[in-house]
Amino acid sequence: MKVRASLKSLKKQPGAQVVRRRGRVYVINKLNPRFKGRQG
Repeated sequence: MKVRASLKSLKKQPGAQVVRRRGRVYVINKLNPRFKGRQG
């Protein structure tokens, strides 16, 4: 999982979902789990 200042490039990937958990923004991707990320 990458920690990034901006998730814009991750959320453009096919299959990406933006999820908020415990006040943090995550991107999870079931199609390609390489593109997981957390913001901040």
